[in-house]
Amino acid sequence: MSEENKDNEELRPTKMRGVAFPKAKYGAILAVIIIIVVNLIFYKETILSFLK
Repeated sequence: MSEENKDNEELRPTKMRGVAFPKAKYGAILAVIIIIVVNLIFYKETILSFLK
């Protein structure tokens, strides 16, 4: 078992072992927020025309 754990720990490159990666759900939430903001910027005129 200890050999399997050692192999799992060494999957990342040596320079990236000390980097703490954020959880995947935070990345997904951030991606959705960025998509919404970009769409609001590009389609601002269309959205405002629907509200009038």
